[in-house]
Amino acid sequence: MNWIQHPITLTGNKVVLVPLDSSHFPALLEIAKQEAIWQHMAIDGTNSDHFLLELKAALLSRANGEQYTFTIIDRLNGNVIGATRFLNVFPQHKKLEIGWTWYDPKYWGTGYNTECKLLLLTYCFEHLKTVRVQLITSEKNIRSRTAILKIGASYEGLMRKERVRMDGSYRNTVIFSIIDDEWPDRKQKLENMCYGSGTRDGLTAN
Repeated sequence: MNWIQHPITLTGNKVVLVPLDSSHFPALLEIAKQEAIWQHMAIDGTNSDHFLLELKAALLSRANGEQYTFTIIDRLNGNVIGATRFLNVFPQHKKLEIGWTWYDPKYWGTGYNTECKLLLLTYCFEHLKTVRVQLITSEKNIRSRTAILKIGASYEGLMRKERVRMDGSYRNTVIFSIIDDEWPDRKQKLENMCYGSGTRDGLTAN
């Protein structure tokens, strides 16, 4: 039995995370044509033929329990705006990684990603009972590094030449984490960032 039980839908005020489905492919492929998204990623999503294969592979990885990919939906208008996933899943060690997160650039810096991370982390620590959630990004991706630190993750170090990019260059990768002992404080911080003193009419998992 897979640790992450399909299907999962995570609902917040701004975003809804739904399981990746082939019906989402056209919208995701269209968004992925924007070069800015892939500047620091190991793949080039602007190549629709290659990226379609990646999306199909993500569905297979879900079936065998290796990964779980979500399509990110703007709850306010129902539009597909990006994707994220659980990967490097190790149920025996109660740990996994949140990664492969990408958005339509018009949603960068809007708070959507913060709520997305709140939903994902809440599911990890309160449903899966993880003890460690890892996040990584390119050493050069300052925007991503800033966002990861902003949600309360701790910097753990640098992995040199951790992967080869599609153009043959090497990527140094920085690694961050949140552990279960830290989660209550981090959750409060994230909720304050997302909602302040306002109401939370979402934040559900099913």
